[in-house]
Amino acid sequence: MNNLKNSVRLIGHLGQTPEVKDLSNGKKLAKFSMAINESYKNEAGERVTDTQWHNITAWGKQADLVSKLLKKGSEVAIEGKLTNNTYTDKDGVKRYSTEIVLNEFTMVGGKKEQA
Repeated sequence: MNNLKNSVRLIGHLGQTPEVKDLSNGKKLAKFSMAINESYKNEAGERVTDTQWHNITAWGKQADLVSKLLKKGSEVAIEGKLTNNTYTDKDGVKRYSTEIVLNEFTMVGGKKEQA
């Protein structure tokens, strides 16, 4: 049960092709956003789709795989952990961000033909 303390599992589509950086310390970093759609019927019986966006970060070997296998629109199942970050912007305002650090991913959708 220890691995359940900070575990996130999502299935969704990539909002953009992962941005990959080779850092000066020799590590590789990949970042991308992921859209999760949920549909429900409102009180009028109309179908409504709510989209939540999540920022995903992958390091090392996972970043390598992400850069080779995932593109904008790819459907993927991910497992990772939530991390919270704080920083001060150029105007001196303290900002907060939450991201998911990727542990594992699985491609869900079949390969789509590019037009």
